[in-house]
Amino acid sequence: MALSLYVDTVRWRAHQKSVIDQFPGLVPVCKGNGYGFGHERLADEAIRFGSDTLAVGTTYEAARIKDWFSGDLLVLTPFRRGEEPVPLPDRVIRSVSSVDGVHALVGARVVIECMSSMKRHGVKEEELGQLHAAIEDVRLEGFALHLPLDRTDGSDAVEEVISWMDRLRSARLPLHTMFVSHLRAEELARLQQQFPQTRFRARIGTRLWLGDHEATEYRGAVLDVTRVVKGDRFGYRQQKAASDGWLVVVAGGTSHGVGLEAPKALHGVMPRAKGVARAGLATVNRNLSPFVWSGKQRWFAEPPHMQVSILFVPSDAQEPKVGDELVAHLRHTTTQFDRLVDR
Repeated sequence: MALSLYVDTVRWRAHQKSVIDQFPGLVPVCKGNGYGFGHERLADEAIRFGSDTLAVGTTYEAARIKDWFSGDLLVLTPFRRGEEPVPLPDRVIRSVSSVDGVHALVGARVVIECMSSMKRHGVKEEELGQLHAAIEDVRLEGFALHLPLDRTDGSDAVEEVISWMDRLRSARLPLHTMFVSHLRAEELARLQQQFPQTRFRARIGTRLWLGDHEATEYRGAVLDVTRVVKGDRFGYRQQKAASDGWLVVVAGGTSHGVGLEAPKALHGVMPRAKGVARAGLATVNRNLSPFVWSGKQRWFAEPPHMQVSILFVPSDAQEPKVGDELVAHLRHTTTQFDRLVDR
């Protein structure tokens, strides 16, 4: 009995192909928990569709994935002096976001990150002149721009890239390759047309692996079902059942990521109102679970345990049976499954 990730493999791979066709030279990203699929599975997929490069989050991820992927590995986290050394093969490319970092990586393969409107990290325009001497001692694989997802100020992503291309050209720096993130296919095509001598490579993770929501589904198996009547005490904290129904023990707890949620940026009145309502219910121990039964998302009977969750299903719904599976609306990037099932 497990929390399972079911994958409609034919559909999932068809979506991958559609993205690859839109973004020639795409660099697939495999970081964190492998977008819910795991590093080994995504490395296998990248090999299957013939990628020469795989982007990973950290040097520690590169050290694990190097045995599963034989091509180049691009580490997205920028190098910093004093970081713990991790033994890595020569096919690993390091991202660098400072002139000092370039100086410290003599002989290494590097991608230099430029400071975008994300304002997260990157070399600034006024530092470009210092790069001439620095890049003589490294193997420069290209420059990179990590762009924001939303542009609430109405600015244009393509214009931001063009602005940086002009700055790099004015600084007489090589423009053979530019790695970019969060561009649409038509935006990438515009750039490639305007700069035919530069190879633009889109680094894509979420859109590639998770862009077709119908291709994957989490399900938790029912392990036990116990009938309760209003007033019965149950669970670790011996709370009282609010009404008649069933306590349903389902596979999937905090160790799987159930009950954990990344903060979300809320826009508009309605999403904010729903957020306030959820917070209010939580103060009286009413928390909606990600598990669905009989067409409705069911409430946690109590906070999820390490490997299982206990749900309350009211008596007016169909009684779940041991062995049934409940669909679970879980975030791929925070979920750890017990098994993956290709269909």
